[in-house]
Amino acid sequence: MNRIIILLLILSLCGSCKVASVSSTFTNPVVYADVPDMDVIRVGDDFYMMSTTMHLMPGAPVMRSKDLVNWEIISYVFDRLTDTSNYDLINGTVYGRGQWATSIRYHKGKFYVLFSPNDKPYRSYIYTATDPAGKWELLTRTQHFHDSSLFFDDDGRVYVFSGTGSLKELNADLSDVKPDGVDMKIFERDETETGLLEGSRVVKYDGKYYLLMISWPKGGNRRQVCYRADKITGPYEKKVILEDNFAGFPYVGQGCIVDDTKGNWYGMIFQDRGGVGRVATLMPCRWIDGWPILGDENGKVPLLMEKPVQGCPEKSLVVSDDFSDSKLKLNWQWNHNPVNEAWSLTERPGFLRLKTNRVVDNLFLAPNTISQRMEGPECSGVVALDVAHMKEGDVAGFSAFNGDAALLSVIVRNGKKYLTMSVDSVSLDSSNKAVLDVKSEEKEQLELNQSVVYLRIDGNFRLNHDIASCYYSLDNKNWKKIGEDFKMKFDYRRLFIGTRFAIFNYATNSLGGYVDVDYFDYKKTE
Repeated sequence: MNRIIILLLILSLCGSCKVASVSSTFTNPVVYADVPDMDVIRVGDDFYMMSTTMHLMPGAPVMRSKDLVNWEIISYVFDRLTDTSNYDLINGTVYGRGQWATSIRYHKGKFYVLFSPNDKPYRSYIYTATDPAGKWELLTRTQHFHDSSLFFDDDGRVYVFSGTGSLKELNADLSDVKPDGVDMKIFERDETETGLLEGSRVVKYDGKYYLLMISWPKGGNRRQVCYRADKITGPYEKKVILEDNFAGFPYVGQGCIVDDTKGNWYGMIFQDRGGVGRVATLMPCRWIDGWPILGDENGKVPLLMEKPVQGCPEKSLVVSDDFSDSKLKLNWQWNHNPVNEAWSLTERPGFLRLKTNRVVDNLFLAPNTISQRMEGPECSGVVALDVAHMKEGDVAGFSAFNGDAALLSVIVRNGKKYLTMSVDSVSLDSSNKAVLDVKSEEKEQLELNQSVVYLRIDGNFRLNHDIASCYYSLDNKNWKKIGEDFKMKFDYRRLFIGTRFAIFNYATNSLGGYVDVDYFDYKKTE
């Protein structure tokens, strides 16, 4: 009996996570990968996070954590978007558009998400689910809300905060904006600020309403501000709650605050970090004089911090894959809507088969390019590619993919296969994101005389680096560098995402070819 009592006592002290030999601290960025515009809520012992993935499908990833540090993808809100053919890479693209800044809420046993594509027809989506790891159902389409935050008040009324201080009330069933409901501007941008105030995230604490946003003061730096009011309609007062260029990178700003089961509060705020994208930082949130002040005692993002919950197993948003499962791992996303009949995990078990399905002349228009995030500070990805069934003019390979991309490509020319390293740069039309031009510069080429080739890309995202280096191997043992180091870039005017590992296969002449991907092997270096 004493042994049972002791065992129960130990289990109760372990909290919601299993006992594991893992570190009690973490190093910021807590997620060193592209997870911008995050919104985080807690339901019981579980934290849920949404982020922006724009033109990638499936979209609106739902991530779950027990400790705010180790995150896993448990579902996507939708498989594809179909408002225009641009989502299929036809008559234009939706690079840098699509699913933006999703808000997640839990209310009376249901989860709700709201997001507004920054694209035609400029209509918001509201989805709901009882199980966030299960299927999400479309509840309604309503008017466009830029960088919005859905909010259920204690009296049952429902609101959306969006744009620069816009507040609108929804019908109780969330079907649309309430015709006779609240519709107002709750504050005006002051004379010290420029551009939009964005990234609305709202909480109610101790009877007051708190609206978190980013602000760009004239001649100053990006910063996190908070608006506070006793009534949802105001009046609101403002305070700067974080201003820090953490670790020498651009200033941290835009995100949310969330509490744990013990009443501690935390801020999850993103930071622009160049080629890897916009990364998540986690920090204390201290209530001082009724304001949620972010950072440590000096108002700075801590480099090292105790995990909010101890003993949780390590998880990652980027994983290796041997393609032996019956379904694709949730860590993968397609570039735009996939052509589902042109890929398979079953035609050759243990391999991902990618078939050519549309004749195009560049990677940026190629359907069924499949990708995962890259991570900092350093990471490496390897793919094993069987290219025996490629046709004349086919191009297949591995890329550090963004508006400027490094490509390791197997190309069939005049009946022979060649391995090339090239740098491709896309120009996009500003109206419908149509591909205007792709400049391709081949850095090195060699003839390939075997059917299986191993391709590797190493990424270095340390301060002042953002370098991708490309390698190949004929036996998966001896590696040779090919081409030259490539400078990865983040460009909000084009793809607006962090650089991703991408596997591709497309036809430039005729259809009928395919490649088989044996595995993707991933490693991260701290």
